[in-house]
Amino acid sequence: MKIYYLLFIVLISFQSCSSSDTPMMEAEMQMEEDEMMNTSTFEGDFMSSAHPTSGKATINEAKTILSFTNFKTDDGPLLEVYLATDTSASTYITLGALQGVNGNYEYALPTNIDYAVYNHVIVWCVTFSVNFGYSVLK
Repeated sequence: MKIYYLLFIVLISFQSCSSSDTPMMEAEMQMEEDEMMNTSTFEGDFMSSAHPTSGKATINEAKTILSFTNFKTDDGPLLEVYLATDTSASTYITLGALQGVNGNYEYALPTNIDYAVYNHVIVWCVTFSVNFGYSVLK
């Protein structure tokens, strides 16, 4: 009788360690991985191109806002902010007019942007087709 009781305890122990826990652990791991992918921010320091430009560009975790922090550049005619594929703005998305040349600013981002492709933030002079300064997002 004691042997049957012992076998019963052992079987219950093995049953509680069965593979039924594995799908839950895999699901939890996938959720954590997805959260890490969604919470990554992109940022980069501004570098001068045709004009002295400095500061930091940052995209928030929700990928809805591009922020310029401690931003500074020269004034010019018709300056716009571009998300571009390179420093020449070969392919770009305009975020509108530059809000200012000295300070902190925010720009609304369109949805579904691939920041591995559009990884340059450019202050672009539309009038003269000149890159004032840029930041490479990483």
